[in-house]
Amino acid sequence: MHYFLYHAGELYCEEVPVLKIIEKFGTPLYIYSGKTIRRHFRVFDSAFAEIKHLTCYSVKANSNLAILALLGREGAGADIVSGGELYRALKAGIPPHKIVFSGVGKTEEEIELALRAGILMFNVESLEELALLGEIAKKLKIKAPFALRANPNVDPKTHPYISTGLRKNKFGIPEEEILSAYIKFSENPYLEPLGLDAHIGSQLTTLSPFVDAVKRLRMLYEDLLSHGFSLKYLDVGGGLGIPYDQEEPPLPEEYSSALIRELKGLETTLILEPGRVIVGNAGILVTKVLYTKSNREKNFVIVDAGMNDFIRPSLYQAYHKIIPVLDRDEGQIVADIVGPVCESGDFFAKDRKIPRVRRGDYLAIMGAGAYGFVMSSNYNSRPRPPEVLVEGDQIYLIRRREDIADLVALEEIPPIYS
Repeated sequence: MHYFLYHAGELYCEEVPVLKIIEKFGTPLYIYSGKTIRRHFRVFDSAFAEIKHLTCYSVKANSNLAILALLGREGAGADIVSGGELYRALKAGIPPHKIVFSGVGKTEEEIELALRAGILMFNVESLEELALLGEIAKKLKIKAPFALRANPNVDPKTHPYISTGLRKNKFGIPEEEILSAYIKFSENPYLEPLGLDAHIGSQLTTLSPFVDAVKRLRMLYEDLLSHGFSLKYLDVGGGLGIPYDQEEPPLPEEYSSALIRELKGLETTLILEPGRVIVGNAGILVTKVLYTKSNREKNFVIVDAGMNDFIRPSLYQAYHKIIPVLDRDEGQIVADIVGPVCESGDFFAKDRKIPRVRRGDYLAIMGAGAYGFVMSSNYNSRPRPPEVLVEGDQIYLIRRREDIADLVALEEIPPIYS
């Protein structure tokens, strides 16, 4: 469900014509629908209303301060994976006691920042990390709340780059080592075991991997309880997919029913880390057609957005629906939609049947709200696009377009070259 709809052949975001936004801010341009984000969060969170839970939005999906502030006002916590994301979450007003810190490579500085902030819990991914956490907590003379991230060796049946719950992945600790790890560190007075964690991957479109992982987590959790550990939280991660093409992922209520069924009778607070399912379909990337050309084999539509602006099609061969901002109904062509970056991998669609377009037309790349701007770069010295949030008939610039000066703002030429 989203609020990007056509009215009389013209694409709108909520109550605002997309062309009006383009006229004000140019292209390439990210546009988000606040109403969509709010609806998605409420539907997801309310699906777990019958059990104790905390929904911690996965900041890596889209970390714009305005998006975080919107979700914070809805009651969301935050799942973070860096000191930068911690800073963003706190600056957006998300309380530290609603923040969990995941990720395999936390630095000493990041751990100390999070401990001083008083976050809810660290999701620890190795024994060396846990030892370091204890050392830093001792230095600060405070207790470090943590959960160990178990690797349940469950195949999420998703793209290998976003699979995180298999033994061959870098994430977590093998489930058979979890109990011994808790026991080993149980005598450290500066470490406070609060829970157990797992996250098996992203863009999952079937329930069975979630169910398999939760079954394993429950057994581990109950085993830890039987050994005297007073755990409070079971963090099942995120990963629920969205329909980019023909996928039919489970609805939030189907997802919640399956998890609640597996956790029946277990006294715990469930932590959930949704990201893509909240913001994925709440954003689009708008781009302008610069040129069209053909050779004997293919048609090409060359646009002003590039792989540096939105890398998912190039990196994951991900499908994203692409639609015209103005639908003139002039027939269709089969074409590659490509950007200006000097890489053959700079494309948004290959051999795609699309409405016939001409130079100066605008296209909307759908489903760009998650892992869009956050994965953008300045490759080819291209300034990154602005981000705009729409609320009803109101337009808010939530990140300005970078300019050429921004590209070199952090660089210096040594005096010997001057």
